[in-house]
Amino acid sequence: MRGLQNKTVIVTGGGGGIGGATCRRFGEAGSRVAVFDINLESAAKTAADITQAGGVALAFHCDITDHEGVKAAVAAAEATLGPISILVNNAGWDIFRLFKDTTPADWQKLIAINLTGALNMHHAVIPGMLERRHGRIVNIASDAARVGSSGEAVYAACKAGLVGFSKTIAREHARHGISVNVVCPGATNTALFDDYKKGAGNPEKLEEAFRRATPMGRIGEPEDLPGAILFFASDDAAYVTGQVLSVSGGLTMAG
Repeated sequence: MRGLQNKTVIVTGGGGGIGGATCRRFGEAGSRVAVFDINLESAAKTAADITQAGGVALAFHCDITDHEGVKAAVAAAEATLGPISILVNNAGWDIFRLFKDTTPADWQKLIAINLTGALNMHHAVIPGMLERRHGRIVNIASDAARVGSSGEAVYAACKAGLVGFSKTIAREHARHGISVNVVCPGATNTALFDDYKKGAGNPEKLEEAFRRATPMGRIGEPEDLPGAILFFASDDAAYVTGQVLSVSGGLTMAG
């Protein structure tokens, strides 16, 4: 895809499944990749994969729930890799629990990671994008945001909030050369999905239910996501903003 070479990109949760696959694909495309993760060891592993393949990447510790920490991590990435052209907000966390069985502490953690964390990242990178009058932001939400998902009430609320926030930021900054789009994964074979299944009591039954409900007949893999993410980040999507795309094997077909 056009316009990715030599661009500096931040991917949050870059040490995980979807985040790691996305970082590696940006590396293949010639981008300079800032791998952000609260687990620096995982981030460093992703960065090493990219550099060993001939790309440019550095790992950065970042707790996205910490506003000042986010600002410091973004400044460090820009000091070493250059101005941020692309932001992928991918980091997330979930639990499988009926809402009546959750606690305010659960809500606070879910909101802090899945919504406030993305707000912190936007707040840190948008000023620089405004100065340069160019930027691409891709927010990773969830099909739970579009159609709901039993056992994920607060997570779905956060991701739906992220969709609404993305559309608003897209409107506010389209004239400044900044695009904001959303990718919504369905069930995907990641550590997050494993944790989610454990909360169901019968992980195998839950996974089989997802598989049966998916027209393509399988659970997604992390490598299924980067194509859509890089499209939104590329110059091929220069006239696309405020859009939401599901990558879910047809699990949902929202208009």
